[in-house]
Amino acid sequence: MRHHVCADCSRSAPVNPRFVPTWLLPAPDSLVGCAVRQGKSPWTEIVHLAWTAWIFLTPMFLPGGYDLRWALLTALSYPLFLLLYARCLLAPRHTAWRHALGMIVLATALLPVYPAGLNYFIFGCVMLHLQGRRNLIAYLAQVLLLNAAFVALAWWIGYPPQALFWLPVVSVIVGIIVHVERSNQERDLELKLSHEEVRRLAATAERERIGRDLHDLLGHTLSLITLKLELSRKLFERDPDTARRELEEAEGIARHALAEVRSAVSGIRATDLAAELASARVLLESSNVHLDYAPPPAMPPATERALALVLREAVTNISRHAQAASARIAFTCRGDLLEVLIADDGRGGVTADGNGLAGMRERMAKLGGSLLIDSPRGQGTRLRLRLPMADASSARPASAVAGTAVAAAPPAAPVQARHPQPSRCA
Repeated sequence: MRHHVCADCSRSAPVNPRFVPTWLLPAPDSLVGCAVRQGKSPWTEIVHLAWTAWIFLTPMFLPGGYDLRWALLTALSYPLFLLLYARCLLAPRHTAWRHALGMIVLATALLPVYPAGLNYFIFGCVMLHLQGRRNLIAYLAQVLLLNAAFVALAWWIGYPPQALFWLPVVSVIVGIIVHVERSNQERDLELKLSHEEVRRLAATAERERIGRDLHDLLGHTLSLITLKLELSRKLFERDPDTARRELEEAEGIARHALAEVRSAVSGIRATDLAAELASARVLLESSNVHLDYAPPPAMPPATERALALVLREAVTNISRHAQAASARIAFTCRGDLLEVLIADDGRGGVTADGNGLAGMRERMAKLGGSLLIDSPRGQGTRLRLRLPMADASSARPASAVAGTAVAAAPPAAPVQARHPQPSRCA
């Protein structure tokens, strides 16, 4: 029988076996095993047992009510049902469905004498989704066939038709809901794992790129220094002046190489605005907030770093507190002044500066700029950043060093850019 295994279920669940019986240890691909690896509580699935309250409520609608026979059958069957349910959650995915069939067999055996056992049948039908088949049609066909046979048997025994009408309806509806939810959870987990794999490969590629850049940057320079030092050593006794000149040239080359390395490291460490915008889009999209932005203009590195940090704080606030559906980031150059608008359509109502807004104001003040907030309640929030661009001659395109952070972020949908190329403040 084909079965689907969760993409993150190849490792063992972190359970201490010293205090748990062997038959209660979760299999690596079981529901509990997968939940534990995802950081969820192993007791998550227990909440569904709340539906078994109907086992104890059913006698209220029967002529005999809560009699001795009901009490004895409940005391015998309910622990067995709980054991089968636990095995459905703990057993390997390709065998868990057998325990679901065990619930159906239990309900069938009790059918002539224990009407409350109909609830066991519903649980068994729902847990059949643990076969792992994502084919909803095949699962529904199984549930419908089981319901047809079970209802026919109950009617032959003497159950009234009106008491049996709800059985296939409930089992099919709940089964569909649980099957679809479980399939969506597995797809989301596979997508998350694929994103993590993309980030891992991107980080590996970036390390390789940095290694190649450093090799290209230092390989020739160090070879030249080695050659000049070797030459000066050979000329040290025969031609001291030439040897001294070679040493001076080697020193100059070494200083130049040191400056290039410092420049390269600064570029690697620099917070890149284009990369920050890409990360912001990924963060907001994961919170169901659509972000629209245009490519940023060229600006001095110091301005770019400060603006990237302000943008990060603003986007974090939108994600956590704004309850927005969309957001927008716009860059406008007015002579030597750069204006940045960060707006959302959330709940607004920002009346006082918290630590985040205070830090943003301080960063703007260090650059000689300002931050204005317009946040009417129920109408979203708009942050307007204004900062001078007097040293624009030293500016660089904000997308020039997007390598590290953009490569590390998962791929996102194309940005709706209003300008195909970064603009420059005049």
